[in-house]
Amino acid sequence: MSDGGGLRTRTDGGRTLVHDPVRRRWVALTPEEGVRQRLLVDLLGLGYPAGLLAVERGVPYGGKTWRADVVAYGRDQRPALLAECKAPGVPITQATFDQLARYNAVLAAPVLVVDNGAARYCCVAGPSGWTFVEAIPEFGAGT
Repeated sequence: MSDGGGLRTRTDGGRTLVHDPVRRRWVALTPEEGVRQRLLVDLLGLGYPAGLLAVERGVPYGGKTWRADVVAYGRDQRPALLAECKAPGVPITQATFDQLARYNAVLAAPVLVVDNGAARYCCVAGPSGWTFVEAIPEFGAGT
């Protein structure tokens, strides 16, 4: 079954599952997972190969291992994009960007995305710092 937004869903034991094309398995469709899966569908549509995407990738920082929601790698195997997803209704605040910055201190991705389903922000590293852009760049366009 499809939800009309490119997601494959099914019901199992009364709970809704969504097929994750990156992890290649069915996962519980929580509000945050729905945002993450829609972002993955968009990234695949922008040419990001599924084989170069990682979901909930471990990021060691400050003596702990955190989990980045989505990391897209370039053909050179270096992080090209880092995304943090929040459930709809969870506001995107400075703390959200700070969380992404901590992860990116380790990963050094040139494209950062924050998404809560209602708002999506994307910024790209440039010679004079970070610049917000209207849309996520296609794969290979500076990634």
